[in-house]
Parts: sequence; C-alpha cells; structure tokens
Amino acid sequence: MTGQELQELLLQKWGRSYDIQLRRTKGKIFVLVMWKYLEQASFPLSEGEYFAHLEQVANYLNAWGSVPQVTAYLEKTRERPRLGKAVSIPLDLGDRASEWIIDN
Repeated sequence: MTGQELQELLLQKWGRSYDIQLRRTKGKIFVLVMWKYLEQASFPLSEGEYFAHLEQVANYLNAWGSVPQVTAYLEKTRERPRLGKAVSIPLDLGDRASEWIIDN
C-alpha cells in the first residue's frame, strides 16, 4: 500500500482525506483516524506534507503486514471520526510485536 492508496481508502469510506496517526499505548499499537482532514481550511499540513506523512504511515503498515487488518476494519466499521474522537484501529502484530515495541 502507498500513501496515495491509503488516502483513496479514506476518501471511499468517508469522502475526506483524514489525518492518520500511529500510537503505542500499553504495549499495543493503534492506527488512529483523526478528525482533522486535508480539505479543511485549518488543517495544519500542506498537501505535500500530508502525502509524505501518509507515505510514512503506509510504510509502517506494510512492514508490519497490517494492511489487510486496516483495510478490513475500515470496510466494516460504522464509526466515523468526529471532533475529539478518533477512529481507533488496534493492530495485531502477533509474535513480531516485540520487534516493534520497546519498553523504556
């Protein structure tokens, strides 16, 4: 998956280019679909910065083998990002989780 394909997935689902963040919480990794989106006047990134960011997120998802998980979750969910409430997608990295999560 590329950053462009990730944006197309968001556009197909909700009609907007939402921001996506990766977060680690309590030893788990989540993909968060945030409520801010590229088409919004107050969006903090330029179009180029947004696509560079999505490309980085897509690279992580590819490396983790999580693209099918994210795609399936987005197809099934009835949630939608709204002010102050992101859509949270938990990733199951299986036995490889310890390769990506380093506890301080």
